[in-house]
Amino acid sequence: MTGIDRVVVVDWSGGNDRGPRPCRDAIWIGEAGAAPVYCRNRAQAETWLEARIAAALAAGQRLLIGFDFPFGYPAGFAAAVTGRADPLLLWDWLEARIEDAPKANNRFDLAAALNRDLTGGRGPFWGNALRRDIPGLPRTKADYHSPFADKRLCETRAKGAFACWQLAGAGAVGSQVLMGLPVLARLRRRFAGRLAVWPFEPLDAPVSLVEIWPGLIAPRVAAATGPDDIRDAVQVRLLAAALSRLAPARLRRMLEASAPEEGWILGLGFEEELCRACP
Repeated sequence: MTGIDRVVVVDWSGGNDRGPRPCRDAIWIGEAGAAPVYCRNRAQAETWLEARIAAALAAGQRLLIGFDFPFGYPAGFAAAVTGRADPLLLWDWLEARIEDAPKANNRFDLAAALNRDLTGGRGPFWGNALRRDIPGLPRTKADYHSPFADKRLCETRAKGAFACWQLAGAGAVGSQVLMGLPVLARLRRRFAGRLAVWPFEPLDAPVSLVEIWPGLIAPRVAAATGPDDIRDAVQVRLLAAALSRLAPARLRRMLEASAPEEGWILGLGFEEELCRACP
């Protein structure tokens, strides 16, 4: 991987449209050297990302884009769903089945259908945030069963990281995964041959997609967030800046760690270095 010209960091959301006024728990996009961008829903964010990628390609720039949700599931899940241990095939499988509109989506129903197929409805997904009950999707982990590990290897090493099976509740990331991977699948298709995904593909394309987690720089985010600031906006600004300040050799070092099927969090194990690189 050669030097990176621009770095973009995306704080994703698995929920519905958050309205025109910038707020927390929405989608925030940070680019090194620019003010954070608020996107009220995923359609708006996808349009922004497509335009940014196209602009980078037109300018001959190498672009690194980080997303704050898992790129893969614990080992065995992709094969159980698609028949192959290929996380990118699972991206396409989800993209073909997720229905997403600004005000509604089918993530809970799809998770329930997967549960029914895999365990008779006892797992691995749990956490129903809707008022209606959904057969096959437990609201809690009572009577829960999963044939897969609760967390990916990287999550067992990342203090405070949540399991991708939890779809609802404070800190849950499962909905972000189900609603984020289809968007990444479309970006791969839209920019085929010019976009690569770490750690599943060699990063020899102009645009690289990586998994990030702002929790790695939590102390710096806490120190930089004032009473009137939106934490999501602060953390994408700081992490984009920190990654852009890394020497190419240090970034390559961070990219050496991976779990080929599960994915990995860029910078995990290098928290102090990332914190020092924050502005």
